[in-house]
Amino acid sequence: MDLQKLFSGKSKKLALLIDPDKTPANKAAKMAADAEKYGFHVIFVGGSLISEPFDKYISAIKSKCKLPVILFPGSLFQISAKADGMLLLSLISGRNPEYLIGQHVIAAPLIKKMKLQTIPAGYILVEGGYTSSVEYMSNTKTIPASKTDIIKATAMAGEMLGLKLLYLEAGSGARSRIPSKVIHEVKSSITIPLIVGGGITSGKELKEVFAAGADIAVIGTAIEKETSLIKEFGKIIL
Repeated sequence: MDLQKLFSGKSKKLALLIDPDKTPANKAAKMAADAEKYGFHVIFVGGSLISEPFDKYISAIKSKCKLPVILFPGSLFQISAKADGMLLLSLISGRNPEYLIGQHVIAAPLIKKMKLQTIPAGYILVEGGYTSSVEYMSNTKTIPASKTDIIKATAMAGEMLGLKLLYLEAGSGARSRIPSKVIHEVKSSITIPLIVGGGITSGKELKEVFAAGADIAVIGTAIEKETSLIKEFGKIIL
């Protein structure tokens, strides 16, 4: 599988984010199967904490779903050769070296040994109305949603550094999604694919995120709370 091709192209794409610490493996597999049925394009797996056996968790999802399963790791403990690839995330909105390069150095030999395909992605945390797990665990600050110039400059710097994707994130369970103005300004200033996640709770909001310029939208908490929303979100991209 070519991860660059998976995330490129002009068509909008929809990703389901599954957090192993919040969703049991059997439920995750059912959610992934439903996501495939209703037109999602990719499954992301990852979270801030992990207590489930990771290889078995990935295998459970893949046993019920043919969509690409891509790791969205919160730490080096969330790596599995069972996955189809992983986002090699660099938290470029923060200044904690562990999440800019530290964890990556420790994980690199293991990733190479597993022959796990990676795609370098700039991770930008934007204020979503509360302190997210990512913000707390990474010991970094979010960029205020009103600071569009800083968010845009951070995205531009990420592309100039050679990153292949940019991920604007309001945080799991965010009270508010990334503002449309921010999405539009960022997309207008970069040429690489833009992923947007956090706080998308309805089909209407998903349409707004796509209209603002997101290439890939990520839904996690909303579906985790109400799995029937998978069908509603899927209708947006059919």
